Amino acid sequence: MVGTLGPSSSGKYNIHHRRWIPASLLSYRTLFIALWIVGFSSVAIWQRRSAEIVWSSRRGPPKPAPLLRPRAFNLTDFGAVGDGVTLNTVAFEKAVAAISRLRRSGGGQLNVPAGVWLTGPFNLTSHMTLFLEEGAVILGADDEKLWPLMPPLPSYGYGREHKGPRYGSLIHGQNLRDVVLTGHNGTIDGHGEKWWKKFRQKKLHHTRGPLVQIMWSRDIVISNITLRNSPFWTIHPYDCKNVSILGVTILAPVSNAPNTDGIDPDSCQDVIIEDCYICVGDDGIAIKSGWDQYGIAYKRPSTNILIRNVVLRSTVSAGISIGSEMSGGVSNVTVENVLVWDSRRGVRIKTAPGRGGYVRNITYRGIVFHNLRVGIVVKTDYNEHPPDGAFDPRAVPAVESITFSGVHGRGVRVPVRLQGSAEIPVRGLTFRDLAVGLAYKKKHVFQCAFVQGRVLGAVFPAPCANLDLYDERGNLVRPSTTPNITDVDYDI
Repeated sequence: MVGTLGPSSSGKYNIHHRRWIPASLLSYRTLFIALWIVGFSSVAIWQRRSAEIVWSSRRGPPKPAPLLRPRAFNLTDFGAVGDGVTLNTVAFEKAVAAISRLRRSGGGQLNVPAGVWLTGPFNLTSHMTLFLEEGAVILGADDEKLWPLMPPLPSYGYGREHKGPRYGSLIHGQNLRDVVLTGHNGTIDGHGEKWWKKFRQKKLHHTRGPLVQIMWSRDIVISNITLRNSPFWTIHPYDCKNVSILGVTILAPVSNAPNTDGIDPDSCQDVIIEDCYICVGDDGIAIKSGWDQYGIAYKRPSTNILIRNVVLRSTVSAGISIGSEMSGGVSNVTVENVLVWDSRRGVRIKTAPGRGGYVRNITYRGIVFHNLRVGIVVKTDYNEHPPDGAFDPRAVPAVESITFSGVHGRGVRVPVRLQGSAEIPVRGLTFRDLAVGLAYKKKHVFQCAFVQGRVLGAVFPAPCANLDLYDERGNLVRPSTTPNITDVDYDI
């Protein structure tokens, strides 16, 4: 019977089966080998083409700016010259005006090509993308006569440095929606040296302007660019919602560049700051919400803020600060996977009587300190008030519900300094998994005053007596009977 493998009636295997088996196997093997060759060749061709693309991108010119809007313009279309000498303020203004006319059809993108584009301050518009190509530098003019004066921020009442109006920012926007500042790591340079020098010499009569300030706006993205040498604070979102700052590098000299904070979200809601490198002459990141009685009256908190995967350096101030201007309140802040290195302080909360407001529901986790003077700081006597002296000293802030977990490092002189006061006690602190190597062999390196909270499990250095001690399972080991004792030593 054909198709049956077995002996025939004569006791021998059917010859047809003996011939069919190897022929079938041969055909399957041939088909398999053919398919394998085709597949291997396809992969090889794909790899070769991929390699050619990679190498051509390395050898060739910079990749073109992607079209992120329905329409795109080049800055040169408006007469700009990128020689570092020609003033291009009018060209930027014309470009923004052209994009503003497209707001109902999706807006437009302004491509800034390689070159040095000197300019005075200019405004952005809604539904705009400002794209800085590789090698592009927007350079701020350092003549303060070109910088317009603006009213003080309503939650500050005064210019932060001088009474009266303040200088505007180099790149500015108000009441905007859907704004993107991005690029192939192009640069915005504030040309701040002359500003810093005049500030130190007390030759300025108005508060210096930020590098980028966007006010009363929403849906803002700043990504993949470098910002450097700001006259004052570098990125200042003010009373904004839904702000993303991603993959940004911010640089200023670590000394003699006063008040060059990196990123200062101020009375903002729903903010993410991620994958950034910041090395500046003041706080790397400072969360704010208004100044004393003006911030209390303005009533705009900073809330729902996530800071993660950030590297910071500040030899003058702190890597990340909350305050000191926090009178509208700060809450729901998470700081995770952060490195602060070669700095004066790691993370700091600073406030004072007269501020009012609150700092609550703050979480720090996965924090690394390397070579700092002080790691964790809470300071409640940062007495710097508006010049009219009209603040109410009875308006004391609440500082509560703050958690530190997974804090490690080495070369820190004082890992923890918690300076509450009888007026402003610090409540609801939690420490867990703290191990910071010391750079100074002296007692009192975990310092407390008017602090209530707990330590879960073993921490190093040994915690102050103000805090309750629990084991890893949450069982109380030793309650504190002295939360208000003071053990703060500023000599170290």
